[in-house]
Parts: sequence; C-alpha cells; structure tokens
Amino acid sequence: MTKITSSEWALASRPVGMPNLSDFEMRKTDVPAPADGEIQVRNSWMSVDPYMRGRMYDRESYVPPFQIGETLQGGSVGTVVASAHPDFSEGDLVSSMAGWREAWTAAPASVGATKMPKTGLPDSALLGVAGMPGLTAYAGLLRVAGLKEGDTVFVSGAAGAVGSTVVQIAKIRNCTVIGSAGGADKCALVRELGADHVIDYKKHDSYDSLVGALKAAAPKGIDVYFDNVGGDHLQAAIEVARPIARFAVCGMISQYNATEPVPGPYNMIQVVGKQLSIRGFIVSSHVDMQPQFLKDMSDWIQSGKMKFEETVMEGIETAPEAFLGLFQGRNTGKMLVKLG
Repeated sequence: MTKITSSEWALASRPVGMPNLSDFEMRKTDVPAPADGEIQVRNSWMSVDPYMRGRMYDRESYVPPFQIGETLQGGSVGTVVASAHPDFSEGDLVSSMAGWREAWTAAPASVGATKMPKTGLPDSALLGVAGMPGLTAYAGLLRVAGLKEGDTVFVSGAAGAVGSTVVQIAKIRNCTVIGSAGGADKCALVRELGADHVIDYKKHDSYDSLVGALKAAAPKGIDVYFDNVGGDHLQAAIEVARPIARFAVCGMISQYNATEPVPGPYNMIQVVGKQLSIRGFIVSSHVDMQPQFLKDMSDWIQSGKMKFEETVMEGIETAPEAFLGLFQGRNTGKMLVKLG
C-alpha cells in the first residue's frame, strides 16, 4: 500500500450571485495508504448538482456549508485500490460523498461510502438515474406527491437529471405528463421520453404566456406538480392546479444565485380554496426507499421503459465549469465529470 497523488478542488471564495471560476481553487495533495478501518479509492466519476450552490453560502441549512480552503464534497463513484477495512476489498465499486477529487483515503462512514451491488448499469448511472437524482424523482413523485394512476403531472426542468426521470416514472404509472424545458433540443428530448405536452419556457418567457401554455396543455388542470425551478413555474402551477392537487418541491434553481429576496407567488391564497398540499423534501429523508428504487430502476432500464441522458465533461480540471453549466442550461440529463 502506497500513497498516491490527487488533484482536488476547494472553495476559494464565497460566490455573490452567479459563481465564477475564480471562486474555485485546484490543488494537488498526497493521499496516504489506508490505516486500520480505512480504504483508499480512485474516483472514476464525480457529480455536480444544483444543491451544491446552497452550501457555498455561509448559512445554516440541512447540510453544513462548504468551508473556504477545504476540499469540496459531492457524489462520486470509484474503485477501492487498497483496503484496511474488513468489509471492503480491492476492486470493490463504491459510491461516496468524496467527490471534487481524484482519490481519497478515509474510513468509509466518514464520507458516506457504500459498496455498490452489481446492477448491470454503467457506473455513471449510479450518480444519475440510479443515484441521488433518480431517488429524488422516485421518492418525490411516489411518496411526497402521492402519485396516482391517471394523474395529470406537470414537471419543471423536465430535461434535467431529476425532471427527465420524473417524466418517465409518471408515464410508467399511466399518467398524463406536461414537461417544461428550455430550447428546441431539450424540448425534443422531453417528447422522446414520453411527455404528452412540452412547454418551451424560452418561448413562453413571461408569466402570462407560461400560464396560457399550461392551461392549453391541461384544460382540466393538474393533479401533481414536481417543482425543480420555482418562480413563475410555481406560480403558474398554483394557478392551474385542480382542487386537492399535490406539489412536491424539490428545488428552485431560478433563485439559487439571487442576491436579493425574491417575491413569492402572489396567488398563494389559492392554496386555501383549492386545498393544495405543497411539501418540500430532501432526498436524504427517503433513503429507506433505496432498495426498492434500485430494483425498480434496474428493471425499468433493462426493459427499455427508462432512458437517461448524460452530459459528460472530461477531467478533474473541468469540474467548476461543469458546475457553472448547471445554471447556464448546458446540461441535458445528468451533468457528470469523468475522471482520469
């Protein structure tokens, strides 16, 4: 067992508004051989996700903020190259929260490392459709929103990692699906995934236009809204919701880089009259669903019922650029960094 060298990224400064490449700093570090109870892993894939933007603020949240000068954290998949832990062997595939780096040595529990079962899926899928984004879609739609067969479902960010999975799960459950995405290419993808109606929010870039498009797609209203965007999309969903509709609020990417408070939906009074259920959720509160999720997802992919798209950047040096791409609409499906 020997030490190896890893390139990794730290937060150099806290972004104000949209992050810049200068807010990140890459450095090299020596990764030691594992001590008792530790494993040494070379990462092959790492994930960048919108929630990471929230951790760049110095404020209390559901996860601690990133600290200036400390290596960033995020989802990763890699292979054990040396082990001093009885439950891990050389060659094991592991997922962990030790992303933003090429290699690491640690006690598995300290970085959330889990030995992955053989699923027959590509390793990259364990960070996307069969990973945290996929479980977010699965738990949010089936448990939080209480999806029922025949529901009319509206999902914003429908070409993204979470949204594209929501579209397909809803179709598997025989629902009518309306997806919102930005631009002709992304809208075409959402249609290919089975959505019954697709709204191009770049064409319908005002609230009134968005509401009009949504009403045209769902003249009888929507039963479920899966929110990845917030802002006008949330307000429009409230306007078009049927009585007793259920909202699963996963994220609000339209507000992540806001430098001032963003006004809330002005039609919140309809929540009372329509008896709407609006529930925010964090995927870590639903990890008990993971075994059934992995079984269902593997079955759906292998049977051709579930497709997935990935946007791949090559090399650890591209990680900040990949992250910024999330807020610039440069990803279709899951944004990933493939490591050397």
